[in-house]
Amino acid sequence: MVDTTSKFVGWIAGGLLALLMALIVITSTSQAFAHAALIKTDPSDGAVLAQTPKQFSLTFSEPVSPLVLTLVKPDGTPVPLTSFRLSDQTVEIDNPQALKTGTHVLSWRVISADGHPVGGSLLFSIGAPSEPPAASEAVDWPLRSAIWIGKVFLYTGLFFGVGGAFALAWLAGEGRAGQRFVAAAILCGLMAAPLSLGFQGLDALGAPLSHLAQPVIWRTGLGTSFGWTVLVALIALGLGLLSLAGPRVAAKPFGLAGLAGVGVALAASGHASAAEPQWLTRPMVFVHGAGIAFWAGALVPLGLALKRQTADAFLRRFSSAILPVVAVLAAAGVVLAVIQVQTPLALIGTAYGRLLLVKLALLVFLFTLAAVNRWKLTASAEAGSTEVQRRLTRSIGVETLIVLAIFGVAAGWRFTPPPRALAIAAAQPVSVHIHALQAMADLSITPGHAGPVAASMIIMTGDFGPLDAKEVTLVLSKPDSGIESLKRAATKPGDGSWRVDNLVIPVPGRWTVRLDILVSDFEIVKIEAPVDIRP
Repeated sequence: MVDTTSKFVGWIAGGLLALLMALIVITSTSQAFAHAALIKTDPSDGAVLAQTPKQFSLTFSEPVSPLVLTLVKPDGTPVPLTSFRLSDQTVEIDNPQALKTGTHVLSWRVISADGHPVGGSLLFSIGAPSEPPAASEAVDWPLRSAIWIGKVFLYTGLFFGVGGAFALAWLAGEGRAGQRFVAAAILCGLMAAPLSLGFQGLDALGAPLSHLAQPVIWRTGLGTSFGWTVLVALIALGLGLLSLAGPRVAAKPFGLAGLAGVGVALAASGHASAAEPQWLTRPMVFVHGAGIAFWAGALVPLGLALKRQTADAFLRRFSSAILPVVAVLAAAGVVLAVIQVQTPLALIGTAYGRLLLVKLALLVFLFTLAAVNRWKLTASAEAGSTEVQRRLTRSIGVETLIVLAIFGVAAGWRFTPPPRALAIAAAQPVSVHIHALQAMADLSITPGHAGPVAASMIIMTGDFGPLDAKEVTLVLSKPDSGIESLKRAATKPGDGSWRVDNLVIPVPGRWTVRLDILVSDFEIVKIEAPVDIRP
């Protein structure tokens, strides 16, 4: 029976590990890390300018801090941009030199409020477009794997380690079963925390693992909001060690302070903590983190105490306290999920939502197992039934594996922007600059995804002069989907632009947009360009 159970547990562990690795690969295929959305640039992406701009500006959906700003010239020469100012959600960047004719790339990398790096680039041309220089960013799989592993080990230290120290101090009584495991988990966390800080610095600067020893990497990591998480986590881990190794009279206060430190560390950075309203999200993250530590930390010590048949007081205290803890834990999780996901469709349509569904499936399994333990096995185990105690020990072992799998899923969220951030990005317009000899236009479609939209156009002559058009017609087509020309007459609201309201773009993808500009009673100019409409 024991061999069969061991094999069963091994199969579960192997299957969960394979599932987690597959999920990390699937949800990490996109190069877009954006947790703060870029909503406006000056110059606009694809713009053709008559002269060199004195400054550039990038406006995001939330405040950011610049990390690397680079201007790549048409010949591929990179020019670091070091003079900038922060104005609310906008980064204003000084241009230090006159620019030659051709297409330039403004490459930027910033850190968002949730502590995660955001990178991208925009193209603009002086005088006339040319072949743009290469400025791409490939996924660094070794670094991404290191970040994920570091997260899992940090969670192990905080939840199994610090949570375990709390359980030994407050629930186990005189028994110390599991103390070595708890100490080992805390040591894992103490190693993972500083390494995770270094990995954060590497990711923030877009540097490879080989640069880990450079001081600038560690300064950059410490300067992000994740730096606070690491500092508080180290304090919590230290308190957990003191609870284990210090005087018995100090074990309870140290254990309680360590448990609170887990909640504070998680609330200091991350997706959920950066979401609005923060007066709600940060306390919810604190409660959620502390609740996980309470539950997960007690599992291994309780299982080992049951195995040694010394768990009577431990089991009684744990079974009495776990119900309200799980209720509060679940309530906080629901609140955070609603804020982050926003719509049920996002559970299927986003990588974040799919990871959440996997986590929910694991939680259903975990809650079911815990309920069976609580209402079917606990009473008999407390009464001294040896066979039931063995069953309960094995069940707690499976619970521990499920919790570890949940840690792996949660670590995967590091690479997936929440639907909340994606919704902000989706609401932003798509812009295209259309340039021809006879005329040119800056076209903006808001929002930039399929469905009801509005289009705004600024019409100019081919040499950037004013163009007093008599009529403007917007024409959209997508032949590869069998959609022929959708024509809409534009109106002139009086601010120098032309608008088309109540327009519906039925499907996402690459569309061809054409502007028919009536210059005079006898002349019409037609200019066109492709535009990508988001889903």
